[in-house]
Amino acid sequence: MAGMKFEYDESGSTFFYFLTSFLGLVLLPCTFYFWPAVEGEDQEKDRCEIFQRKHSRLKKPEKWKGLRKTTQRLLILTGWVVMAFLVYKLQQFDYEYANFDPYDILGIGVGSSIAEIKKAYRKQSLVYHPDKPTGDERKFMRLNKAYLALTDDDARRNYERYGHPDGPGAMHFGIALPSWIVEKENSLWVLGLYGLVFMIALPTVVAIWWYRSSKFSNDQVLLDTTQLYYYFFHKTPHMVFKRALMVLAASLEFEKGHNPEIVERPTDNIELPQLIKQLPNLGEKNKERPLCFAYSMKARSLLHAHLSRMKLPDATLDQDRLYIVKCCPILIQEMVTCVSQLIMLAHAGRISRLPSLDTIEACMKLSPHIVQALWDSKNPLLQLPHITEDSLRHFVSKRRPVKTIEQLLSLSSTERHHVLRSLSEEQFSEVMIACRKMPKVEMNVNYEVVDDDDSGVFTAGAIVTVTVNLRRRPLGEAFEQSLQDTEHKPEGQDKDEETADAVPAAKKSGWKKPQPKKGGKSKSKAQPPKKKQQQSTGKKEELEDEKKEKSGLQQQPEQVEVVEEKADQDTDEDESASHSDESVAEEADTESHKEDKHANSVDDDAEWERFQKGLTKREKALEGKSRMSHTVHCPYFPDDKQEYWWTYVCDRKKHMLITAPYQITNLVDHEEVQLKFTAPQKPGIYTYQVCLRSDSYLGLDQSQDIKLDVKEAREIPTEHPQWQECSSDEEDDDENDVGKDDGEDSEYTTDEEVTDDSDEE
Repeated sequence: MAGMKFEYDESGSTFFYFLTSFLGLVLLPCTFYFWPAVEGEDQEKDRCEIFQRKHSRLKKPEKWKGLRKTTQRLLILTGWVVMAFLVYKLQQFDYEYANFDPYDILGIGVGSSIAEIKKAYRKQSLVYHPDKPTGDERKFMRLNKAYLALTDDDARRNYERYGHPDGPGAMHFGIALPSWIVEKENSLWVLGLYGLVFMIALPTVVAIWWYRSSKFSNDQVLLDTTQLYYYFFHKTPHMVFKRALMVLAASLEFEKGHNPEIVERPTDNIELPQLIKQLPNLGEKNKERPLCFAYSMKARSLLHAHLSRMKLPDATLDQDRLYIVKCCPILIQEMVTCVSQLIMLAHAGRISRLPSLDTIEACMKLSPHIVQALWDSKNPLLQLPHITEDSLRHFVSKRRPVKTIEQLLSLSSTERHHVLRSLSEEQFSEVMIACRKMPKVEMNVNYEVVDDDDSGVFTAGAIVTVTVNLRRRPLGEAFEQSLQDTEHKPEGQDKDEETADAVPAAKKSGWKKPQPKKGGKSKSKAQPPKKKQQQSTGKKEELEDEKKEKSGLQQQPEQVEVVEEKADQDTDEDESASHSDESVAEEADTESHKEDKHANSVDDDAEWERFQKGLTKREKALEGKSRMSHTVHCPYFPDDKQEYWWTYVCDRKKHMLITAPYQITNLVDHEEVQLKFTAPQKPGIYTYQVCLRSDSYLGLDQSQDIKLDVKEAREIPTEHPQWQECSSDEEDDDENDVGKDDGEDSEYTTDEEVTDDSDEE
C-alpha cells in the first residue's frame, strides 16, 4: 500500500508493547489459579482419634508445600514487577513521541532569538553527536529536527500545521521484534535457536507426552489394566465379592514395571509373610496369573488388612496400604464400566458369556467397603466413630433393636444415651455429629416414552426413558423436618384419617353374619305376606281408576274450554323451551370451544417446557460434570473423598442389567438423571427395579419397582387421508400442465420443433 512502511523496531517501543501484552495474558490467569490460598483453621474440633491421625498425616508434607507456595508467590510477584517496569517504559516512549516541543528539546524559552537557538543547538550537539563519546543518535536526531523546526521556513510551517517538522509522514507499522534478529552477524545464532526450539525440543516434548498418555484411558487407568478386567470378567461371568477383590488387587497400577511410584522394600520379605499368616481366606494358593504374582499378593494382603482394620508398620506396609487404597475408587469405576460393556456386548450377540447382575453389584460393593474399611458381613453402624464390635451388643434389645443409623436418630435422647452408654459425653457428641451429617437421599422415579403421542403407552421395542430425580439432605435435617411436620399436624386431620381408616374397615367387614332383628323372625319367613299385600293393593287401585273414569265422563262438557286454554299455554311453553334449548346448545358449544383452546394452550405450554428442559440438559452435558459434591466421613480412607452415587435399571428375577450404571458425581442438593432402554419385544407385564447405590457409605442403597404393561407394536401405516389428498393435488397439477403444454409453446421449445409444426400446417 502507498504511504505505508513496514520496518523492524529500532527504538524498541513496539517490542515493549508485544512483551507487555504477552506477559499480561500469562500473569492474570496464573495469579488467579496458582496464587496460594490461605487455608482456614479447621472448625470441627470434635474428631475421633483415627480422624485426627488422618488429618495430621495429610498435613505432614507442609514443609514441601510451604516451599512450593513461597516459590509461586515470588515468581508471580517478579512477573508483576516486570509488568510495571514495561508499562513505565511505554509511558516514556509515548511521551517522547507524542509531545514534540522544539523549545523543550533545545532547552530554551518560547520567543528566543535565532542566535540563542543556534547557541543552544551547538552546545547540545557537542554532547549528543554520534561521533562524540557521549553521543546518542536518537537524541541527536530529535535535536536536529527541533533546530530545523525553529530555523527553516518549510520545517517551521510543517510544525505549525502538523505538529512535526517532517509534515504528514507516512503511516509506520513496526514489527515487534528488535532489528538485531535479522542482522547478518547474528543469523547463525538465530537459526540455531529456531532449530533447537522447533525441531528438537518441541517434538521431544510432544513424543514424551504422547508416549505417556497413550498408556492410559480417559480416567487415567492403564489400558493393560482394562484388558485384564475384560479377561477376568469374561472368564468368570458370575463373580462374588472376594473374587472381585482379587481381580482388583491384580491391577497393574500396583506393579512397579507399570507404575514407578510403587516402592519395593527389602523389609517386605519379612513383614509380608507374617501378615499373610494372620489373614484367613486370602487365597494365596491360587495359581492363576497374575493373581499369583508377588505384587498381586502384596496388594491383596494389604486390602484384606485394610478391611479388617489391622494395625500395620507405619513406615513400610502402612504407606503402601495408603497408596493402594487411594487408587481403588478409580479402578472400581473402571471395573463397573468393563462389566457393563461386556453385558451390552452379550445382549448384542458379540460374546457368548453374559455377566450376571451379581457380578457388577459385587464390584460396586467394593467401593463403600474399602472407603469405610469394613467387610461385607459387618454392621453398617461401624462407620460411626467410637463404635466397635463390643459396643454393638448394646444396640440389640428385644423391645427396639437398632440396626441402621436412621433408627439410631429416631430414638429419643434418653434412649440414645442408653444405647451409647459405653461412650463418654464427648464421644457421644462426635457420634451424633457424624450421624447428622450422613446423607438422606429421596428418589422419585418417572418413566415414559418420549416424543410419542401416548407417552404412557409402552409398545414392544419402544425406547423407555426413566427419569430419576434425586434430592439430597443431611440425615439430621431430614429427621428434624419430619418431627416438625408431625408436631404441627392439625387435630382435625388426625380425626379425618381415623374416619377414613374406619370406612374401608367397615366395607371390608363382609365376613360378619347379619344380626337378626328383635322379633327374631328371619327375612325368608316374611316374604309370602308381602306378596299378598301387593295383590290386595293392586285390586284397590283398579277400582279407584274405574270410579275416576266414570266421574270424568260426566264432567267432560264443562272441561273442554279449560283444555283448550291449557293447550295454548303448552304451545307457548314449547316454543320458549325450544328457544332456551337452542341458547343452551350455543353456550355449550362456546364452552367446549373455550375448553379446546385451553387444552391446546396447555399442551403447547407443556411442549415448550419439555423443549426448554431438553435445551438445559444439553447445555449441562456440554459444560461437563462437576466432581464436587460433599466430603465423606471416612477416617480410614487416606485422602479426602467426595460423595458419588450409581443409578441403574435391572431385572432381579432374571438377574439381568437393563441399563449401564450412571455415576453421579455432582449431587449437592438436587440432580436429575435419565436412563434409557428398549422395551421387550413380547407383550406382557414386566417389573424392573431402579437402583441407587452409594460408593462411599454402607446401608444407604435404595430401589424402586417400575411396571411396564407392554402392548403390541403398532403397524406402520401404508395409507393416510393426507397422502391421498396430496396425490390427488399432484394429479390435478399434472393435468393442468398437460393442458397448458397443448395450448402454448414451452419456453424451452427449440427452433426445429417450430419449423416442424409450420410444415405440418
